[in-house]
Amino acid sequence: MTEQPRNTRRRLLTQAGLFAAAATLPAVWAASPATADEAGTLATVDMEMVCLAAQVDPRKSGTGLTPGCGPHVTPVEQRLNARGYLNSAQVDGHFGTATIAAYSAWQRSLGYSGLDANGMPGPSSLTQLGQGHYTVTRAISPGSRNGSYGGKRTNTRTVDMLAEADSKLSWGLTLTQGSYTSGNPGSAGTHDGGGVVDIGVNGLSTTQRWQTIRELRRVGFAAWLRTPSDGFAYHIHAVAISDPDLASAAQPQVHDYYFGKNGLANHGPDNTPSQYRVDFTWWERYKRG
Repeated sequence: MTEQPRNTRRRLLTQAGLFAAAATLPAVWAASPATADEAGTLATVDMEMVCLAAQVDPRKSGTGLTPGCGPHVTPVEQRLNARGYLNSAQVDGHFGTATIAAYSAWQRSLGYSGLDANGMPGPSSLTQLGQGHYTVTRAISPGSRNGSYGGKRTNTRTVDMLAEADSKLSWGLTLTQGSYTSGNPGSAGTHDGGGVVDIGVNGLSTTQRWQTIRELRRVGFAAWLRTPSDGFAYHIHAVAISDPDLASAAQPQVHDYYFGKNGLANHGPDNTPSQYRVDFTWWERYKRG
């Protein structure tokens, strides 16, 4: 089941976000730190910043903070510590592997399992964790898991992203594999969750293939052209950044993309020509222009 608020009257605040470039975030785009809300009693936690850290931080060699994220991760870690899921020494604003494990344990305590307990914050679990201590802003939801694009299963958020990218191209996007699929050893589990699709490129020129990747990246996908030299038939692999339903195998690919890598097991450099690269972003940030 997709993580949903148990109290259907609870209303999450509107979505907003951060614009980042590679491994750095310009200060002008940094999210504001967690601050007291209008009543002056509760902090506000930006879910977009927490999700970004949950994708980028666990694969770092150290415990450095992802710019703009630390002030929003810390209140979450404080609540995990207060509930006995996280050691106090790890309340540091770094959403590392210990925090992922602690958050997954929190999700399971709410009765979630599978993708709903993947350690990536969902709007319901993040809100419930902060009750009485912080409020959640800039919420992200995958929407229905039973959406479809070109006959391939995706969630609502991914459908919207694909449709926007498709609208910028004079040729159509043809999905060869959707999300929530398993049993394909060539995918290494990346498609087991949401937000991940493969796109066919047969019939497209080299320029059209790179232009497709550029438009996918502009709307918030980590997207790469896979080639025979990578061990694949030609296709585009795209991961919807900050999708709360990302499988554990797909989350490290966002980390790679953030740092200009290829999202493969060898963590090699991104092979995308510079003229087709764009600044790091995600769907909610794109929609705000």
